[in-house]
Amino acid sequence: MEPFLSKLKDIRIILASNSPRRQELLRGLEVDFEVMVHPVDETVPAELPAEFAAAYLSKLKADSFPHELKDNELLITADTVVIEKGRILGKPNSEREAFDMIKSLSGTTHSVMTAVTMKSAKKRITLEDEAKVTFRFLEEDEIWHYVRRYRPFDKAGSYGIQEWIGFMGVTSIEGSYFTVMGFPQHLVYQQLKKW
Repeated sequence: MEPFLSKLKDIRIILASNSPRRQELLRGLEVDFEVMVHPVDETVPAELPAEFAAAYLSKLKADSFPHELKDNELLITADTVVIEKGRILGKPNSEREAFDMIKSLSGTTHSVMTAVTMKSAKKRITLEDEAKVTFRFLEEDEIWHYVRRYRPFDKAGSYGIQEWIGFMGVTSIEGSYFTVMGFPQHLVYQQLKKW
């Protein structure tokens, strides 16, 4: 039986992300792709509202990609931001910063926004999805255990929902689990079917 997205077999799909989670999730859609990453300054303009940051960064990554796309190529970029009380929680620079971020999320509900930009030689579309995540109250030694053992320095908001802290700390998710992981597969799949 042919995969549902077999019509894309003549398209060279480029995923511009080093994230093993995004690679795993795109692979889960039975899509063949290659990874090609170009570093981008991920500074969000101070005046930009937090809810627009993921889309801004996803588009920035797509538009600054140095490789000129051919007619048979499709570039996919993505970005995820964690928003707590209107404030963006980015990737932590230290154990202390990671601890403080997670502590601020303890016992509260926050938003996770993920945007995916799909770009070809002729068009560009950006998909956005939001999920709300609630943590139970986390004890300080639990937070330190997670930070020191799992070292979440490559993760927005200092946590990966698919890791220990998600297993023991998340009490509810409103929206897609995969959006929280960083790649809303349901939206990407629907768009790839139309591509």
